[in-house]
Amino acid sequence: MPPHSHTAPENKRALWSWAVYDWANSAFFTIILTFVFAQYFSTSVVQDEVAGTNAWGNIVGISGVFIAILAPILGAIADQSGRRKPWLISFTLLCVLSSAMLWTVMPETNQFWKAAFWVGLGTLGAEFAFIFYNAMLPDLARPERTGRWSGWAWGLGYVGGIASLVIALYGFIEADTALFGLDRDTAEHVRATFVLVAIWYLVFSLPAFLFIPDRPKTGLGLAAATRAGFAQLKESIAHVRQYRDIVRFLIARMLYTDGLATIFTFGGVYAAGTFNMSPTEVLQFAIALNVTAGLGALGFAWIDDALGGRNTILLALVGLGSSALAILVVESSTAFWVWGMILGIFVGPLQSASRSHLARVAPPHLQTQMFGLFAFSGKATAFAGPLLVGWVTAMTDSQRWGMSTILVFLLIGFVLMLKVPATEEKTPD
Repeated sequence: MPPHSHTAPENKRALWSWAVYDWANSAFFTIILTFVFAQYFSTSVVQDEVAGTNAWGNIVGISGVFIAILAPILGAIADQSGRRKPWLISFTLLCVLSSAMLWTVMPETNQFWKAAFWVGLGTLGAEFAFIFYNAMLPDLARPERTGRWSGWAWGLGYVGGIASLVIALYGFIEADTALFGLDRDTAEHVRATFVLVAIWYLVFSLPAFLFIPDRPKTGLGLAAATRAGFAQLKESIAHVRQYRDIVRFLIARMLYTDGLATIFTFGGVYAAGTFNMSPTEVLQFAIALNVTAGLGALGFAWIDDALGGRNTILLALVGLGSSALAILVVESSTAFWVWGMILGIFVGPLQSASRSHLARVAPPHLQTQMFGLFAFSGKATAFAGPLLVGWVTAMTDSQRWGMSTILVFLLIGFVLMLKVPATEEKTPD
């Protein structure tokens, strides 16, 4: 399927406002879902790391099921109603509210359901907002610069995540003196970081709310747009052969994203178990990995525009698979660090090029639905990688063999991407 045309001059203020939203959104994923609240939930709310980890996995998994089911439906409805910004703003505010409400989750076991409710709702808000955010890219950037803007935004996301985490850790959690008179006995210094996320997300989303132009209304009300959205989905399924290249890409992405997500899920566990890294060292490694991923996304942005999204994905998968293999065979922690940083370089480009590829090939009238399916492909089989790693590790009594299953996901994704047509964009600036 050829890339759609985009002849209007680029609105730089709108594009930078769009890119900064990635910076805004990343604070939720970094502080809430990955580093701070996830640990707080296990150790201070559940107060049992094993049970807490299991419960956390269930919360994230259930949220993923809702996202996978609803994302294509919401995207199709938005395509029929025309406008995207009301959806973006609404889901962003849902995540902002949920993050702020996590302040009320005290370090007590009776807070379990409150914590689960608000973090689950926040996850839905952040993930759904990202669908409409991603779908705006083709309307803002020319096809020959789509990879550039996707990469810059993804790189900004990594930088924003790191910046917000540094503020949370050293301004609140690890600070010698409690800011604002926060009470450490009730974990206010930790809970304040959840409010930080809410403020961060809201403030840095404002440029997107204010300066990104939206598509015009189609005139359909919500009920009519909903009916038309379901009809659009049904029509797309009935004529799926017309979109077989996109379907093949989404299946490939589903598999290599499973591998990528499993790397992030078990990377810390592998580092601690195989190389005896302390929790502090694991956190330092995670931050460094995010730094190299951000640099990779920024650096490969021009390569994406030169080679096209599909070829950039293939290149990133080769780099990712090679460095992952090296990590599985090295014996020293120094070599683990070196290859881990190399692996990180290819993480960002894989993610940003996936977005830019779909932005180039999605039919204009189905863009939001396609990015809903994009979200679906990132969640539908997210359980497969962790399950396979767990099973193989248990059977072989070896973390190395367990983690080696990640290579299978990356390899199958690579093979499927070879069958996806390239979308080179080499028009000069």
